[in-house]
Amino acid sequence: MDIYGLKNCDTCRKATKALDGAHVRYAFHDVREETPTKAQIGRWAKAVGTDKLLNTRSTTWRNLPASEKENITDKKAVDLMADNPALMKRPIIQKGPTQVFVGWTKDVEDAVLK
Repeated sequence: MDIYGLKNCDTCRKATKALDGAHVRYAFHDVREETPTKAQIGRWAKAVGTDKLLNTRSTTWRNLPASEKENITDKKAVDLMADNPALMKRPIIQKGPTQVFVGWTKDVEDAVLK
């Protein structure tokens, strides 16, 4: 299992703490230090939808020029997230080759830990 997020993100910390408590093996990847490729971000976006992956409530989003926030297509969203990894909602949990979860809700926790 791979977890992508930011090491100083509270939600990522909650997820890793829960996984540690359940003795689940995972690899944590800080997206600022190990930026995912566009292809990888594109696969995640296809799996969960760009609307679920793109964090439009983040400081990074608010600091983008208005022209970059207009007419968001899936391709444009993936390009923005590749250029600004902090625009991705966190954590992104990849369990196996096809299962992708975003965030750390009770539903995600239950799905990841089963």
